[in-house]
Amino acid sequence: MRFPRFPFVLFALVAVAVAVALPAGAARAPVQVRIQHELHGCHAWSVANGTFAAKQLLHAHPGTALTFTNNDVMPHTLVQLAGPRIVLTHPRMGHMSATTALTLRTPGTYRFTTKAGEDYPGIHVKTIGEDNVLRLTVVVS
Repeated sequence: MRFPRFPFVLFALVAVAVAVALPAGAARAPVQVRIQHELHGCHAWSVANGTFAAKQLLHAHPGTALTFTNNDVMPHTLVQLAGPRIVLTHPRMGHMSATTALTLRTPGTYRFTTKAGEDYPGIHVKTIGEDNVLRLTVVVS
């Protein structure tokens, strides 16, 4: 029995196209970093849906992407303090739900903080104690 060639050739072409379109290693989802208002300390951040705290530590692989989301009652500007230099293209998160993203391509220890602005107009939220200084250390190896 003889099989028609066209379906086999079409199947082979589709298989090759899929193999070329998919990278060898599947891309990882970005690590989410969220900033929120806190009664004690004014604000804190959470890394990868963990607990909210002023100081965070993350171990990551080269190529890890971070997405920062500001859910605080004030604007925050992301600042790199140390580590291999990264160009922060949109570091200011100037409204609620604002985001910025970056990718850590080079091994090393990166340190980040934010510079907080004043509460948004019309929003006056009570806080207790000194404002937290947010610190994020990311060790990429």
